[in-house]
Amino acid sequence: MEKYSKSGRRIAFLGYGACALAGCLWGTGFYFGRLALNEMSVEHMVLYRFLFASLGMLPVVLANLGRFRLTAGEMRILLISSAFGIPIQFLLQFHGLALTTVSHAALMVGSMPVLLAAGAALFAGERLDWIGWLALCGSTVGAALIVLGGTRGPAVQGEPSSAGDLLVVASLVTALAWVLLSMKLMQTHSPPVVTAYTILSGTLMLAVIVLGPWILSPLTHHKANPPPFAHVSPTAWTALAFGGLLCTATTTLLWNWGIHHVPASRAGVFLNIEPALGSWLGVKLLGEHLGPYAWAGGALILAAAVTLTTRDHVPSSVTEPAVILE
Repeated sequence: MEKYSKSGRRIAFLGYGACALAGCLWGTGFYFGRLALNEMSVEHMVLYRFLFASLGMLPVVLANLGRFRLTAGEMRILLISSAFGIPIQFLLQFHGLALTTVSHAALMVGSMPVLLAAGAALFAGERLDWIGWLALCGSTVGAALIVLGGTRGPAVQGEPSSAGDLLVVASLVTALAWVLLSMKLMQTHSPPVVTAYTILSGTLMLAVIVLGPWILSPLTHHKANPPPFAHVSPTAWTALAFGGLLCTATTTLLWNWGIHHVPASRAGVFLNIEPALGSWLGVKLLGEHLGPYAWAGGALILAAAVTLTTRDHVPSSVTEPAVILE
């Protein structure tokens, strides 16, 4: 019995550690994205990042070849969720980052746990009590304050803008649609396998969107820039590799493993590392500035997220899906 107890504590410790590490790695995603955006367009940066992420997911796909079978209806759900989860979400999110700051974008992402809870209550039949709805209101007010802290004129490099902040919010709504669709597949299939196939399918769609105009340019006679390669610096390649392999592929596997060994309602608090660490990196490493509206809004968002994710009776499926946010 004592041996079993020690083993259980060790597994729980590793589970919490996996979730905490996933939260930390997610928190660096916008920072690495900003480094790559200094040398290439949003479209090419997102494509390269997900090509690296696909490499990280290949072992999962290869290990389940022949065992992952979907019905026609499930295949449609997978393709729709892939479109929402990869090209639509991340092009919106990083176009938003290109127009705002890392610290603002990271704080906006902090509202995702609350959005997940609200989405599960509205569309998946899960209950959200008055404290949950109060957390949602607080998170919404916090996001509005951050948007108010941005400039309303043309975006200036290194300065937050309302347009950029709102694009990040739009990407979170898209991510919510992806998660709710993926939840249906994860009820009957392994979450890491579903996520791996989603990433590969979404990356293929992204490649068609980004590379299609360049490949077809001789036929359409419209000039399209080729993907940058030779002149990309080692710093940018490192940022892309870290963003794809660590911030996307590794975090997904860590999170899925962790929440299967600890209560998801408690593990959910580690999602809140992402906005806190992301905004800190923006301020400390990129020299960004958070105004009073952003500080107040960020505090509201984090308070709402912590309140929701640390309550024992929050349904586990709210935080259980493999959420890839940045």
